[in-house]
Amino acid sequence: MIPAGAYDQFLVDALEQSRAHRGWEPADGPLPALYLSHGAPPLFDDAEWLRQLFGWARALPKPRGIVIVSAHWETAPLALSATGAATPLVYDFGGFHPRYYELTYPTPDAAALADRVAASMPDSEPVFRHPRRGLDHGAWVPLMAMYPLADVPVLQVSLPSHDPARLLAIGARLRELRGEGVLVIGSGFMTHGLPFITPAMFRGEVPAWSSDFDAWIADALARGDVDTLAQFGRAPGMPFAHPTPDHFIPLFVTLGAAADPAAPVTTTVDGFMFGFSKRSFQTAG
Repeated sequence: MIPAGAYDQFLVDALEQSRAHRGWEPADGPLPALYLSHGAPPLFDDAEWLRQLFGWARALPKPRGIVIVSAHWETAPLALSATGAATPLVYDFGGFHPRYYELTYPTPDAAALADRVAASMPDSEPVFRHPRRGLDHGAWVPLMAMYPLADVPVLQVSLPSHDPARLLAIGARLRELRGEGVLVIGSGFMTHGLPFITPAMFRGEVPAWSSDFDAWIADALARGDVDTLAQFGRAPGMPFAHPTPDHFIPLFVTLGAAADPAAPVTTTVDGFMFGFSKRSFQTAG
């Protein structure tokens, strides 16, 4: 297998289609907020998943900016990534072919977007503007599939807390940006039991802890039950589905950014990769 060979093949048609992607206009109304399961370098070898993410992006107008919260940046106070053009990438994974450490995603300057995000936060949520921190793989990996031209400004926002209520409040502060053509994304993985991965999972087996958690989250999201979601530590499949909360809690920023966090969402990607749930969704508005 050629490392990232599926991505190379994907680009043959995706770049041309991206050039024709219609940009967001005020008449389109607010963009939805997204929660996506971001994968890692193996996403670049998964032709179906690449098409799913690209098709999702193409179904929406191209945003004027992207604000993304990733499972891979937990720091307080709330921090914003570096904003210069061609913000460096963080290759925060190990043991992969050198090709994956050579991939680039040179996005435009995001200083104006950072100003807007900083201004949206209350005094009780101080903001640190990091001068050097780049985009980690929870941001650049899925965005390379969704917007392969790298022509949309991207700002990464840290996770300053594990508290669902606080993350919902941060999302609510970002809500207004959606009406300005900004796409708000929470990036995690709907199940992420890496310590419990087995050889059978690489052969396509889905463990009960992953499928049970996936069924639980699908039901709670369909009912708009935010209170149940906030008690995810009691969900079927725990703690195997999420030994740590980092890949689940970006979901609360997504829901907070929705017009109604309790409204049912639309699942856009489902299924499993190496036994982990890829479930991803967008809010109703």
